[in-house]
Amino acid sequence: MGREGYIALEDNGDEFDGSGPRCTFRCNECRSRDSFRVHMAFWLLGLCNNFGYVIMLSAAHDILKSEEGAETSDNFTSTTMPTSSPATLLPATTVNSSSNNSTCDQLKCNEQSTATILLADILPTLLIKITAPYFMHAIPYHVRIFLCVLTAIASYLLVAFAHIIALSYTGVVFASISAGLGEITFLSLTSHYPLTSVSYWSSGTGAAGAVGAWAYALLRLGLSSRNTLLVCIVVPVLLGVSYWLILPKPPSILKYDVLVDEDSNLNESGDSSDGATLPGILQPKKKRRTTPPGASAKMDFREKLSLLRPLLKFMVPLFVVYFAEYLINQGLYELMNWRLCIKMTPGEQYRWFQAAYQFGVFISRSSVQIFPIKHIWLLSLLQVINVGILFWESLKHVFPSIIISFVFIFYEGLLGGGCYVNAFSRIRKEVDPRHCEFSLGVASMADSFGITLAGISAIPIHNRVCDALKAR
Repeated sequence: MGREGYIALEDNGDEFDGSGPRCTFRCNECRSRDSFRVHMAFWLLGLCNNFGYVIMLSAAHDILKSEEGAETSDNFTSTTMPTSSPATLLPATTVNSSSNNSTCDQLKCNEQSTATILLADILPTLLIKITAPYFMHAIPYHVRIFLCVLTAIASYLLVAFAHIIALSYTGVVFASISAGLGEITFLSLTSHYPLTSVSYWSSGTGAAGAVGAWAYALLRLGLSSRNTLLVCIVVPVLLGVSYWLILPKPPSILKYDVLVDEDSNLNESGDSSDGATLPGILQPKKKRRTTPPGASAKMDFREKLSLLRPLLKFMVPLFVVYFAEYLINQGLYELMNWRLCIKMTPGEQYRWFQAAYQFGVFISRSSVQIFPIKHIWLLSLLQVINVGILFWESLKHVFPSIIISFVFIFYEGLLGGGCYVNAFSRIRKEVDPRHCEFSLGVASMADSFGITLAGISAIPIHNRVCDALKAR
């Protein structure tokens, strides 16, 4: 079916010319089919965009171990089950948590927290999220997607063939660039589609943790780390297929890209209602456009900054919940070892903690259509309380069973994922449609700020806890 079958509607139901960033396209003959394609495409985009974050750093360590011939039997980055968090590349020292010297009563403290690698992974993403909303409107969507695919492929290749740690870190940086550029691009892209596209994108990002971890583990059963990474190149290719082949393009996207590419051909007065420069079906109707694509792109820097204030009610809870979440993940997980003899090494406990966390994230990021939450600040408050409880557990080991640790960690994932999806869903509902695209992009930097501060804070917290345990 040709694009001429699409009719763009304003939220009030009146016929519109399809040029506004909020327009949600409708198809008279095949509305349900195109709705399925939109949902599937955004779910796959979320999955593929976060996939590399899940496995990249664990795989980088595997490659280095292979090259150096150094194998450790109980390292937090064992390849049995990769984690979504960065893996430490440093040796561990043993701390007796009691007078008993058995292996059941020993805690292995890494010389540095896993947060040291987290910082290398998150800082490029943070830089992109801070700066991109102020210049990204000048880059067409198809160019942005191409850059995401290219940098993701480069990250897999660099880490797969790395012989020195510097090259592996370079691969990690490329993965971070791809994920950061992808998140801000795809969140902005949802402003051109129905509100449900946000929930499917969020569900896909939540699924990336579980799917990526298990895919890496299963592939490692028969392949080397290098070959596993080379197989994973199919993921950024799938990302490109999802955007260019699966996702239907409403007129607002097509006009936006054409207007960016051919900006020099537009009337200098800003009146682009004349369709002479737009080919074929992209010509607007005679009715003058009321909300031009990327309306906030024409605002100056100060005006864009003024849009941040109404977003703070979403960004502050996002910052707090991600700060608390990654303080737990990178500062406390590896310290929550059990003195009781159980059939899991500390490294295995750490990986299963990550698996429980990712499952919680996936469930909550997929729940906004069933269980929307308006007061997202409550989720961030509960996450701060969670930090206090798990910090006390890492110091005193007060839980009678490891099952309780898993419950709290699953609950941690529920809170973080729920805050993320509900924040961006509310932005879509409440922000002025003219500025929705910009607002979705700029709000995404709140979680990266939280993760960065958590990485910085987790290092001294980890060291103080280890020192306290050594002093026993």
